[in-house]
Amino acid sequence: MNNNSGAILVLSGPSGAGKSTLLNEIIHDIGESYFSISTTTRKIREGETNGIHYHFVSEEEFKQDINDEYFLEYAFVHGNYYGTSLKPVKRALKAGKLVIFDIDVQGNTVVNNRLGDITTSVFISPPTLSILKHRLEARKTDTQEVIDRRVSMAKKEIQRISEYDYLVINDDLEEAAQTLRTIALASRLKVPMQDINEFAQKWEDIEQ
Repeated sequence: MNNNSGAILVLSGPSGAGKSTLLNEIIHDIGESYFSISTTTRKIREGETNGIHYHFVSEEEFKQDINDEYFLEYAFVHGNYYGTSLKPVKRALKAGKLVIFDIDVQGNTVVNNRLGDITTSVFISPPTLSILKHRLEARKTDTQEVIDRRVSMAKKEIQRISEYDYLVINDDLEEAAQTLRTIALASRLKVPMQDINEFAQKWEDIEQ
């Protein structure tokens, strides 16, 4: 059975696990893909590009999409709406693309509740908490308070690994990238439940 309707790959893991680095390593090897970005009502800033940094829409359009249940999740922050819209996701799926989400454990639950039959989920983690903390400190981009908060969050996230299809331990970059590459390619073969049911109904073609 050929699946031309696209598929979804969810990547989760603590900040500092190397999700973006791993994705950059494999992105050119996994076929056509669409990286899910947020939709927002805030004004576009200098240097930003619509469709790359965010999908910029009017508040009226955003609220209409809320009413039409097009959002996986959304929030009102500092006077503007932000959310993950299903509209670009569905367009990408229809085009046969692999839709990639980089979201937290709560987001993974939401995606699975709405699109679970075509979703493959991967939790990416360094080997140990101490290594994660070292990586965060080595980046020199966060205050100690922020690092401590990220470490605390990582302790909670790690308790939910069982909710994912795969665990990729990012110790050796090349090895972890190869594992993620294999998972991403395999995720394209996941068949929607509706297609499976249709196949099962047509399968018994023997004339009685």
